[in-house]
Amino acid sequence: MTDPRQSQSIFTRGAVDLGALAARNTAATAQRSAPEAAAGVPGGANVIEVTEASFQQDVIQRSLTVPVVVDFYVAGSAPDQQFSPLLTQLAAEGGGTWTLARVDIETSPRLAQMFRIQNIPFVVAIVGGQPVDAFNQALPEPQLRQWIDAVLKAAGVEVEQPEDPRLLDADDAMADGDLDAAEAAYRKILAETPNDIVAESGLAQVGLLRRTDGIDLAGVLAAAQAAPDDLDAQMLAADVEVLTGEADKGYTRLVGLIRRTAGDEREAVRKHLLSLFSVAGPDDPAVAKARRALASALF
Repeated sequence: MTDPRQSQSIFTRGAVDLGALAARNTAATAQRSAPEAAAGVPGGANVIEVTEASFQQDVIQRSLTVPVVVDFYVAGSAPDQQFSPLLTQLAAEGGGTWTLARVDIETSPRLAQMFRIQNIPFVVAIVGGQPVDAFNQALPEPQLRQWIDAVLKAAGVEVEQPEDPRLLDADDAMADGDLDAAEAAYRKILAETPNDIVAESGLAQVGLLRRTDGIDLAGVLAAAQAAPDDLDAQMLAADVEVLTGEADKGYTRLVGLIRRTAGDEREAVRKHLLSLFSVAGPDDPAVAKARRALASALF
């Protein structure tokens, strides 16, 4: 997920005048401590109930030291009963890296007006005293975790990412040689979390292992050398080179083939090359170099 500060928010950043709250929050009722605000709220000190009177202290001031995610809700509503508990759970798991502030818009209507809330759930992240991103729909847990991680990254918070048990299961199946189970596991992850880079890489590895299962590696390379324009021979040779740790040679082989082909043949080779890029992942220097070569070959 991208940095929330660089994404298209559902409100224009800066349009919400949070500073306007300061003048209204000098009353003694606003000066309650965080422990008092958190009393009796599931999640402990990481989850607080906030009102208009306490918003300046409990949200704006707090966000200067730790990201604050504000959950605007209506008590007893479906989002409050079905989605808010997930936010509370994640806040508790966060271990103090961020705070969940809950605001009942029926008892704090001026806050709802300030944030132009038209429906719930409405969730906004406050970092450094300013809103950085928001959403107004119930997100599935994987997407919600990604959103929170992006908020923490934007705030410069270093968070140790727990291992995803779904990936562990898929990797175990791969290690056991059960490619069908591994493929099913990776596809399930991608269905739940589209564009998951690790799952995409795992699925590409499954494909590579299937294509190279039981083949004569030296024989494949010899056959490709003897038939430089045979698409199947060249793509399989590239598979072998990636499999044996010579990915840069495989990438170069296919880029050269793309330069010599056109139409459907070129597209087939391009897609095969992209699948090999996925095996290594986008951060691999050889992939970055090969992508530049591919762009030059195509355009």
